[in-house]
Amino acid sequence: MNSKKIFTDKKLVVLFASICCFLWGSAYPGVKIGYKLFNIKSNDVPSEFVFAGYRFALAGIMVIIISIILHRNMKIFNKKNIVQIFVLGITQTLLQYIFFYVGLGYTTGTKGSIMNSTGTFFSIILANFIYKNDKLNINKIIGCIIGFIGVIVANFNSDILKFSFSFKGEGFIMAAAFVLSVSSIYGKRITQKLDSMIVTGYQLFIGGAFLAVLGFFNGGHLTGFHVESISLLVYLAVLSATAFSLWAALLKYNKVGIISAFNFLIPIFGVLLSGIFLKENILQLKNLAALILVCFGIVLVYIEKPTANN
Repeated sequence: MNSKKIFTDKKLVVLFASICCFLWGSAYPGVKIGYKLFNIKSNDVPSEFVFAGYRFALAGIMVIIISIILHRNMKIFNKKNIVQIFVLGITQTLLQYIFFYVGLGYTTGTKGSIMNSTGTFFSIILANFIYKNDKLNINKIIGCIIGFIGVIVANFNSDILKFSFSFKGEGFIMAAAFVLSVSSIYGKRITQKLDSMIVTGYQLFIGGAFLAVLGFFNGGHLTGFHVESISLLVYLAVLSATAFSLWAALLKYNKVGIISAFNFLIPIFGVLLSGIFLKENILQLKNLAALILVCFGIVLVYIEKPTANN
């Protein structure tokens, strides 16, 4: 079975997309624990950049090494391809995380999680104008609304009822979501001619390296390197390498609008896994309701309406 058949099989698409979201969701508690292990203080954005830079650069190296082991063609790039991958690394990893980390410093984690979920809307709307076979329909609209409500339910607390919006806070989080949406679509375009795994490896390394350098130049640093902290850093790198590689392959062979809907699962998994690893109470009715809403929303988006050709 070739790559296209694997990543277009409906059951495998659901499985792979869910795995990606589960892994990214596990990064929520993982990063929080990492801040403690590496002695990163609250709102120390430069050190957060260094930490994220190490994570993504290491993930990129892992993907590149695996690509070499799998005998992927590593010498297929011309000058145009190099520029494209460089731009992808700067936008999808560097620029997105700059907006994200700075934004989190000016808003709460709850609101940040909700605002970050707007990326699904951006992806589906952009896909509507870019791809002729990925148009908006009533299923996508209703599915996205239900999925977004599920994210709100999972993160619901009294803080949500206090309406506030700051450009550097919620605005930057939404900017991060928009940048990720645009760069993901751009990545899909690149991988139509290039191996998605190789593109992922290089873009993660480039973005991660620039993040680390940016953090160092602004006074960021990491301390507390020991077996536990290094093991966590390796895990975060492995999850990034795995999730980004699978996601790039899914976007390469499937419609952006459909794959993007699974993003609503990330904050749900994040809430549940944070509860498990950070010793928080997850046995709440709102978590079950949120998961049901998000899954129902994804099903609505994923259902293809019959057409004359299908």
